[in-house]
Amino acid sequence: MTFPRPLGGVAFDLDGVLTDTARAHFRAWKRLADSLGIPFDEAANEALKGVDRMGSLALILGDRPGFDAERRGALAAGKNRWYLEEIDSFGPSDLFPGAREALESCRAAGLAVTLASASRNAPLLLRKLGIEAMFDIVVDPAAVANGKPAPDIFLAAAAAVGVAPPAMLGIEDSAAGVTAIHAADMAALGIGPPGSLPDADRLIPSIADFRLADYAGAA
Repeated sequence: MTFPRPLGGVAFDLDGVLTDTARAHFRAWKRLADSLGIPFDEAANEALKGVDRMGSLALILGDRPGFDAERRGALAAGKNRWYLEEIDSFGPSDLFPGAREALESCRAAGLAVTLASASRNAPLLLRKLGIEAMFDIVVDPAAVANGKPAPDIFLAAAAAVGVAPPAMLGIEDSAAGVTAIHAADMAALGIGPPGSLPDADRLIPSIADFRLADYAGAA
């Protein structure tokens, strides 16, 4: 996709884009897997990037029997308690370098700024990071029918701010997220090391490398 291009809004992911909660998620999921006697390591954790809580649990459990909906709900709730313990000490200093500046540049340009995170804890984390007021809308992942890689959460973000999806830029650090952005008919900016997200329209190492002028032209 050609950049710069006319933009009316930006949809940010949270984990891995604006802050690093990957270790907190990993420790919480590993604690759960260990309690069930299920092998779980960094490689297994990579498969959970961009996937919502119940989807991640399904990947960990696989086709093992004995996990009905009630038990899965209890396990997911337990993982979430452990995750909340992990992020209890988070604050503004846990923002990635350049994250606040990226949000400010989008707002200063008059773009709609939205959050399209699979995390149901996103509002809490935004408050801890001190950036809650910088978003026009934070999409509730529980309110969309399908999680990433389906496009639902990105389409909901665009609809909430009244911007046509082709005039949105989605920013993600996961393959599932990039797939979701493209399925929503948006441009996808990936964040990660070289070669990590081959389907992204452009890839940068970190949010500190984000320069709005590289992506946004006259609307």
